[in-house]
Formats: sequence, structure tokens, C-alpha cells
Amino acid sequence: MTYDPNNIFARILIDQIPSHKVYEDEHTLAFMDVMPQADGHTLVIPKKPSRNLLDAEPAVLGALMATVQNVARAVRKAFNAEGVLIQQFNEAAAGQSVFHLHFHVLPRHAGVGLRPHSGQMADQALLAAHAEKIRTALED
Repeated sequence: MTYDPNNIFARILIDQIPSHKVYEDEHTLAFMDVMPQADGHTLVIPKKPSRNLLDAEPAVLGALMATVQNVARAVRKAFNAEGVLIQQFNEAAAGQSVFHLHFHVLPRHAGVGLRPHSGQMADQALLAAHAEKIRTALED
């Protein structure tokens, strides 16, 4: 399979599609999932085109995982979570629906289930507020 440079995350990277950014550096971008399964559901992607984990260069993975770790710590703090779920899917058979490498970072609380990935977009003001909470936690 090949990388599609017109996928939604590639378009977010070049600001063709708006997003609620949480963190950005020269190698990675973190932003709010527009169909969150939990409050604070954040996506972390590399800026370098990679379809998924299977074709990513090791240097890309190193920078990406450092950002995933930092964002996970901030998400946990911002949402007073007891834990953090990190998800990553490779190819359609494994559940990947956007073919640009990405990690899902979800704050978790005991006894609270995840919402379904329904296709229903969350309120933009709520996503903006959640992004601000995470950015504040990143600064601490």
C-alpha cells in the first residue's frame, strides 16, 4: 500500500483543514480528535509522510514516541485521569481508517467506558477548551 498525500491528516498538516492544536514541533503535531471517545482524546502524528507504523522510518518513530509520551502525561494531568490509553492501528483489517501514522491518546477513568467512534463531530468550543487544558498541562 502507498501513502496518500491527500489524506485528512496530511491536509491538517498544511492547514487545509482546521484543527485544535495541542502541541507542535519540527517533527510532530498533536491535535484534538474531532470524534472523541473520551474528553481529551488527542491524536499525535509525524509530519513526515508515513502510512503507518509498518513503513515509518525509525528516526520518525523516535521523535513521534517522545511526543506521544509528553502528550500522554499532559492529557492525564489535564483530565485528572487515573490512566492513559494509547492506541495505534495498522491497515484497515486492524482498524486503521486514516492512512497517516497516528497515535490516539485517551485519558481513562476506572468504570467509565469509551464513547463509540460514531462519526458525530464534537462541539468545536468544547474541543478548543480541551486543547487549552492540555496545552496548559504541557507548560507545567
